[in-house]
Amino acid sequence: MEHSPAAAWLTEAASAAEQQGPGNLLRIVLVVMVLGCVLTAWFLLRGYKRKDD
Repeated sequence: MEHSPAAAWLTEAASAAEQQGPGNLLRIVLVVMVLGCVLTAWFLLRGYKRKDD
């Protein structure tokens, strides 16, 4: 196992992130869409709760 300085590791990670493409953006969009669907379903379905008093 070779030892590399922190600066070399950081630049290597930054160049790998540039080559990754739009993956992080798509992940964020998917998470926001799923959360939005869950919140919308909760908002719409909570009106169907019946109170039998």
